[in-house]
Amino acid sequence: MRELPMDLPYYHGPLSKRDCETLLLKEGVDGNFLLRDSESIPGVLCLCVSFKNFVYTYRIFREKHGCYNIQTVEGAQKQLFPNLKELVARFEKPDQGLVVPLLKPIRKPSPYLRWRRPKIQLEENSNEDYVDVLP
Repeated sequence: MRELPMDLPYYHGPLSKRDCETLLLKEGVDGNFLLRDSESIPGVLCLCVSFKNFVYTYRIFREKHGCYNIQTVEGAQKQLFPNLKELVARFEKPDQGLVVPLLKPIRKPSPYLRWRRPKIQLEENSNEDYVDVLP
């Protein structure tokens, strides 16, 4: 089964560059990261990581045969990854071509958390026309 970006908890989809910077910089921690869609190149992903109160963005391209490659520092050898999890795992290690290792994924908020309904408990009552709603 092929992994899709939306399966990853740190993939934010069409997040704007400005919103991305806000998310990554709000804690002031180096190594916060997320994946988002590129605003300028359709079909390309961006790996964004915080370092010294700045967000660095690296483009991730999907090859014809399904592998991913990432543009890191100038002159770095092209590396292919079979999936995005392996790509991220490589860059969690130091000295792999990013400004800082990937340390903390910034998760996309779950839509289910926002829309959770309170649980309603039914309590036995002598009058069957009414139920008590308990917190």
